[in-house]
Amino acid sequence: MTPSSLVDTRCGTMLGHTNVMMAITTPVNDLNRYDVRNKEDILSRFILASNEDPDERITDKYLRDIILNFLIAGKDTSANTLSWFFYMLCKHPTIQERIALEIIESVGDKVVSNEKGNYSSVDEFTARLTEQSMDKMQYLHAAITETLRLYPAVPVDGKCADEDDVLPDGLKVKKGDGVNYMMYAMGRMTYLWGEDADEFKPDRWLANGVFQPASPFKFVAFNAGPRICLGKEFAYRQMKILAATLIHFFRFRLEDESRSIKYRTMFTLHIDGGLPVTALRRIKCE
Repeated sequence: MTPSSLVDTRCGTMLGHTNVMMAITTPVNDLNRYDVRNKEDILSRFILASNEDPDERITDKYLRDIILNFLIAGKDTSANTLSWFFYMLCKHPTIQERIALEIIESVGDKVVSNEKGNYSSVDEFTARLTEQSMDKMQYLHAAITETLRLYPAVPVDGKCADEDDVLPDGLKVKKGDGVNYMMYAMGRMTYLWGEDADEFKPDRWLANGVFQPASPFKFVAFNAGPRICLGKEFAYRQMKILAATLIHFFRFRLEDESRSIKYRTMFTLHIDGGLPVTALRRIKCE
């Protein structure tokens, strides 16, 4: 169990920064003077919805919570996961090439090259990333999931007991107690994942080439139960689109193979110091 103060400190720091941001920006009431009808950003849409329904007026606190949710849950998590994903591909080049071949097979051969023998444009390629082609990328989906098993976007989470309870191992929990669990550690437990738990093996998620999801109470990167992540499928689709596009056009390798990559424990799991990589334009997929 993780001390609750560790989690509280992180959340408090994030809320503190957001409160400062609120203090130096225009209050919601003043923002209502501006025309948001033609704005496409998510905050403008919330303000517009509030204007259309007087019974659902948005307060500064509500807007703050929306900002915090989208910045942390909707941006940092996917960005960090993709960083770890490309780190894993750099460490496992054969897996990287297998994904590249799957991408070609999924979108169709015509996108690989034009009459001059050069790769198609990014726009032409992404136009072929349809629901059907994305669903064919089972190995890519498995590789992203395997990354999340080893490097969950949120490494620690916690719950508060609504009533007295007893955990499966016999530990008694009183009403109001906080119970924190380490997703980072759970993804490496041999009794959950086998003796090869420390190995990056996307194939563990496949049966006859088809992705097989694990119980959300075993693979907890997206939480489980009624509090499961609402953006799970969107996050997968977003990461697959970006990963497929980059891998199709480039081959990646670490800039310095001797450098030890370490994580930085924050609210989300960052690569400490970033991930310097070299991107090599693909001449062909081998």
